[in-house]
Amino acid sequence: MNNIEEIKSRIDIVDLVSETVKLRRTGKNYIGFCPFHSNTHTPAFVVFPETGTWRCFGECNEGGDIFRFIMKKEGWDFPETLRYLAQKAGITLEPLTPKKIEEDAYEEKLRSILEEALIFFKYHLLQTNNGKSALSYLTEKRMLTAKTIEVFELGYAPNGWEEGLKHFLQKGYSEKELFDCGLITKRSDKEGYYDRFRNRIIFPIRDAGQRLCGFGARALASDDMPKYLNSPQTLLFDKSAILYGLDKARKPIRAADQAIIVEGYFDVIGLHQSGSQNAVSPMGTALTPVQMRMLKRYTRKIILALDPDSAGEKATLKGLEVARDTMDHSDDFVFNPRGLIRSEARLDADIRVCSLPDEKDPDEIALDDPEKWRGIVEQAKPIITHVIDTLTAGKDLEDPKTKSEIASKVVPLIKDVPNAVERDAYRQQLARVLHVDEQALFSISEVQYVSRDRSRRRKAEAEPANLETIASSEKNKIYNLEKHIILLLLSKPDMIYDLDRYLKKNDLPSITSSDIESGDMQVIFSLTEESLRQVDKDADEYISANLPEGLNGLQEEIEQVIHDGTTQDRILDDLARTLLTLRKTKINDKISNLMSLTQSDEENKQFAAEPEMQKELMEAIKMRLVVEKAQSSPFIGD
Repeated sequence: MNNIEEIKSRIDIVDLVSETVKLRRTGKNYIGFCPFHSNTHTPAFVVFPETGTWRCFGECNEGGDIFRFIMKKEGWDFPETLRYLAQKAGITLEPLTPKKIEEDAYEEKLRSILEEALIFFKYHLLQTNNGKSALSYLTEKRMLTAKTIEVFELGYAPNGWEEGLKHFLQKGYSEKELFDCGLITKRSDKEGYYDRFRNRIIFPIRDAGQRLCGFGARALASDDMPKYLNSPQTLLFDKSAILYGLDKARKPIRAADQAIIVEGYFDVIGLHQSGSQNAVSPMGTALTPVQMRMLKRYTRKIILALDPDSAGEKATLKGLEVARDTMDHSDDFVFNPRGLIRSEARLDADIRVCSLPDEKDPDEIALDDPEKWRGIVEQAKPIITHVIDTLTAGKDLEDPKTKSEIASKVVPLIKDVPNAVERDAYRQQLARVLHVDEQALFSISEVQYVSRDRSRRRKAEAEPANLETIASSEKNKIYNLEKHIILLLLSKPDMIYDLDRYLKKNDLPSITSSDIESGDMQVIFSLTEESLRQVDKDADEYISANLPEGLNGLQEEIEQVIHDGTTQDRILDDLARTLLTLRKTKINDKISNLMSLTQSDEENKQFAAEPEMQKELMEAIKMRLVVEKAQSSPFIGD
């Protein structure tokens, strides 16, 4: 992942745009007034979190990614924008040196080894005698269907110390490579290595972009400890920065506008099979800030469904603490006791807790009775009610010190509630439980109050940045298509003329910067056009001399796209196919987004009914037909 992709993965476009544009949610998108032209009548500015892009459907008729937004808003060039967003994302910019290119290539090789390991584990589950007991465990004990086993790519690690090691050494991989991707462990008593996973059910762990990062494993033998074992920390696997199941739950979370946090792999898988596909797991640990930031890209409604034991309660309280530090806060202006106005931060999140029956896991409940599970989720208690119940259980509420300790923990949570009526209700509830005067809780509130914004700023300054590889597959698809086009054009800038002739022949408009929405790729496209207009230097030389800071490493990637001996026709064929695929993808997104606006609330229906919107929708549908016709015709090399 290069600097630009990493910045996009860390910065939520909704958060970035919300700093200067007041947005409100409509379906899966956000809408507001465009900051780039005067308009107070119709909100025509839409942010699409799914693809990490924005578009003005009004006077501007422009769009792009976070780079284009900042460049347009601030009037900056790309290098200045890159430095600003890198600092905001907590990323130190480093040039793409040959060493960095080599490191990236090594990471990709490790990932390919993991994919081969997955094939190895699946083979041993489904096609060996030793895997039969594991398969019986999954289908009979855990009640999983063959489809579920296939969807979650479950496997089995054979019960041998070196079966996997020997298999991959025979395929030509080195011990260092196998160790670096977490498949083998060093022996402590002598030289050599052995398989990390043995006689275990295997769970592949993918990031939100569906890239394989590591494995989880569940022991089949009762005396094999630990019961659950994950890949170690590697170049690819960071347990604190991944949520198991998010690759499959991302869209269901958006659709339900709700995420369910469960404890383990089987909880996620069982809920998915029973129809509750919006569940994810932090894999046996308390939620981390990185994981919570991932979730807030998709929803602000979180339901915690952790075990009802003491460890589960601690994880619930820890999850609440992380949510308060990570989720957005909005300002609410109030009078303090001296009559002065101040701003208080309210938590923009709805966090609830499921009450699970003792000794019953979520997957057991859901697979046995899906309706019962849905009822448990619907009856999830507000987090404050749960915390009050948890902190007061078994305590001596006649002890003034105990009352004070409980109040000091609950009052800050009450202050986070955005609705004033709900805040009063919770304050009254706490006062009744503790048998204290409600005014005493107001006093605690005043003494304890510290601006959440200041607290979060200090925490952000102190907290080191973590790598978040959470770009969605849709976002990656568009960016990768744009990047492929740019790399092809960098190799042969004057091929843009051949491409335009092909497009004209198929009644399609010439390629322009509007085809490229990623800020970095758009900068290079404009530079390619400039190189063809100027006459002082060869186009290649002009591009090399003028590539902006942070983008000069792209030329090193050309050889990964174009191999020796590739003919000009094949390059042009690749360029045309890629552009048509990109255009159709964007047209489909545009049609889907415009149609979704007509299915939202009444105000948005009025917006979608504007003549400009209807005209744009019809033009998009017509253009899709033209693109599809071109795709069905012979290409240059056919």
